[in-house]
Order: sequence, then structure tokens, then C-alpha cells
Amino acid sequence: MQVANTERNVQELVIVGCGGFGREVAWLARSALPKGVRLCFAAESAHIAQYTIDDLPVLRLEELAPEEGRAAVVAIADCNARKRVAGLLEKVNVPAWTLVHPGVLRSERVRVGGGSIICAGSLLTTNIDIGRHVHVNLACTIGHDVVIGDHSTLAPGVRVSGNVHVGTGVYIGTGATIINGTAHKPLIIGDGAVIAASACVTDDVEPQSMVAGVPAVRKR
Repeated sequence: MQVANTERNVQELVIVGCGGFGREVAWLARSALPKGVRLCFAAESAHIAQYTIDDLPVLRLEELAPEEGRAAVVAIADCNARKRVAGLLEKVNVPAWTLVHPGVLRSERVRVGGGSIICAGSLLTTNIDIGRHVHVNLACTIGHDVVIGDHSTLAPGVRVSGNVHVGTGVYIGTGATIINGTAHKPLIIGDGAVIAASACVTDDVEPQSMVAGVPAVRKR
């Protein structure tokens, strides 16, 4: 498995976003990182940054600066907000960190881009390419020859079959199923599309559209 940006030593991991998913990522980080790595949250909201959450300090995002051994991961569910915050971190030279829960089952033929998060209970088979700042939430399965673009989200329990290409900024809701394409004609989910929870996608999805139902049909 090729995991970006984990060849360096990390001494402090900043988790940007301290909502429910951010707190889950803190638990993931404790499981995935060596003991002794400092964890903290960062938030844009000034009043939140005055407190601690789950015994971790909350920093102000706008005050983050590069420090030796510091890296960050963006735990914000909204794809567009995640892209914006990831861009801010890049501008101030705080490197993105990739988190993969140690319980994830995966082959050696999986590539995971910088800043992505693969949560507990997920299974990734072979010849899979996951972009930057992608969230693969709890208990997802991803089949062979799948490509997932930057800043996309798989909510808990998503099933992606083989030969599927997911664009950038795509949100796939809880429990959705994406039926397989073929090697000659992958099933394509266009950039910015939204797949509703529990939908069953059997055909290509247009960019910026939303589909729902079994089988999934376009809603907007």
C-alpha cells in the first residue's frame, strides 16, 4: 500500500475540524500513530478555539504556522470546505498527513494521496487510486480498479464495486451502493455529484447532480 506523506516523522498532528468526525479522527490518530505524538484540534471559530475538546487543545486555524514535526489532517465532512481549508494549509506550508486505521484491510496495490483518511472497518482490494484529502468513512468497501478524486467523501457503509471512477468533490451518502462498471467502460460519477444515502447507482452520474433511490435516479 502506497500512503503519501507518511515517510516523515510527525511529532504533532493538528486535526482541523472538531465536530463529530473530527473527534472520531482523533481516536483514529491515537490508533494509527506512535505513542508520544501530540494531538490537537484547530478551528476557524474564535470562541471554539478558547477551549479544549475531549481533553485536546483547540488552536485557531488562522494562527497555524509550520513547525518542525507538525502536520495536519482536515476532518471536515463538507467537500468544498475541506478543499478550501486544505488550500489554506498548503499556503502556510503545513504539510498534509494521511491517516489509515491499522485495522483496514487492503492489498499492496492501493495508493492513498496526501491528507486522506481511511477509517476503521474498511476494506480496499486491489489497483485502487485514492486522491488527496479523501474521506473513506467507517466500514466502507472499495473494489478493484477504482479511482476516487480529490476531496471526495464516502460516508459510513458505502460499497463501491470494481471499475468505478469517482470524480473530485463527490459526496456518497451512508449505505449507498455503486454497481460495477467494466474495464472498457468504467461507471463514472462526475465531479461534485451527490449520491443520497442508501441509493443504488447502476449508471453514470452527471457532474454536479444529485441522485437517489433504488435504482438511483436524478433528483436535481
